[in-house]
Amino acid sequence: MKISRRNFLKAAAAAGAAGALAACGGSSASTAASSGAASGSAASSGSSDAVTITVTWWGGQSRHDYTQQMLDKYTETHPNITFETRPSGWDGYFEKLATDTATGGMPDIVQMSTMYISTYANNNSLADLSEFVDDGTIDATTIDDSLLSSGELDGKLVGIPLATSLVSFIYNPSVLEEAGVTAPESDWTWDEFASIAKQVKEKTGKYGLGGSPVADTTLFSYWVRGYGKNLYADDNKSLGFDDPSIISDYFKYWADLMSSGAVPNPDEYEQIATLGNESSPVITGDAAFHQSWNNFTIIGANAGNDTLKLITPPLNPTNDKALWNNPSMFFSIAETSSVKKECAEFINWFLNSDEANDIMLGERGTPSSSTARQHLVDSGKLSAQQVDMFNYVDDAAAYCGATPNPDPAGSSEINTVFKDIGYQVFYDQISADDAAKQLMEEINSILASNN
Repeated sequence: MKISRRNFLKAAAAAGAAGALAACGGSSASTAASSGAASGSAASSGSSDAVTITVTWWGGQSRHDYTQQMLDKYTETHPNITFETRPSGWDGYFEKLATDTATGGMPDIVQMSTMYISTYANNNSLADLSEFVDDGTIDATTIDDSLLSSGELDGKLVGIPLATSLVSFIYNPSVLEEAGVTAPESDWTWDEFASIAKQVKEKTGKYGLGGSPVADTTLFSYWVRGYGKNLYADDNKSLGFDDPSIISDYFKYWADLMSSGAVPNPDEYEQIATLGNESSPVITGDAAFHQSWNNFTIIGANAGNDTLKLITPPLNPTNDKALWNNPSMFFSIAETSSVKKECAEFINWFLNSDEANDIMLGERGTPSSSTARQHLVDSGKLSAQQVDMFNYVDDAAAYCGATPNPDPAGSSEINTVFKDIGYQVFYDQISADDAAKQLMEEINSILASNN
């Protein structure tokens, strides 16, 4: 059962008022464990009290597998710590988390997205991690200040950024070659992408792009920034622009590509989405492009395709600095957790230790820890795809503007409305112009009521 963002806020607030939010962790006893140096020498916990930490994250099977390896490795050196895991795919992750939180079952450690962190912070569901940074339990000196501050809301540090990533287009060279298309350069435009996508469909019968432009608001946010605007206003109470043509042009652009078969229609996309990232059409050779983050080529390599390449998204000539350095994800700790100190110690190990990073190898994005990045570069363990991911951050710098604030409270509801209205356009149930006006009204209403 899906739970709306407004209902989540009400339910969680009511549960908190009734004192029904139960602790998610095990023993509340604090340990004297060291915070885990960047050298990777994780000391065993100073306490013998058994502690269970519940942890949840989203991702594909390869992420599930290596994250479990990391948890097992941590338990080796902290034998009193065991983990209860709740891995999930992206689809449905936050619906399940909202339900768990509202009923008092929020996991101790939560992999958190920029799109939802404000909602959970505003509902007081996330612990302030400042004390653990201040006392050195979490060594955040390895994280750039601007990146670390992306997890700070209303004076509280509610998330530790694990990695940085950028919106990217990923392409399959063999599909482009089959279509007789030269790989694009980083200064390509939206018109050029549309032309390439249609040529791929015409020459090969494959998709030009194998994803959905309305799966969430990430690509649309990039589109908006191409006009020199931000998706949301600084106060998070309204959209950051008032021109409905920015929305209608986006819907018209993608509707045209769908009508040519160059992009999956909603029915086709929903079938693709059930297969998971590892079976994305760009990985299987059934599409030329995919839109994701710059760690996607690693996902492709883990799924058996090590030929994928990264390219910056198409440009809008109005503003060629629409990209931004994005915290790819955070680790947050539930306010209800009774084992916050132990959670903070684990997060520090996950973030800074050589042991953890040797297993993870940048799959969650370019590590936010400078020591972790340097270790991986020096280790010689990075694959060609991982080196490309690291280099992409530098290559894309010329197209980056200021990093926007974390998405405001109500973002999950906005994602749902955005997708629903987009699908109505693509099903020819509403015109793009009418859809733009309706979407603006609904988003502004959601933002005003949640922020």
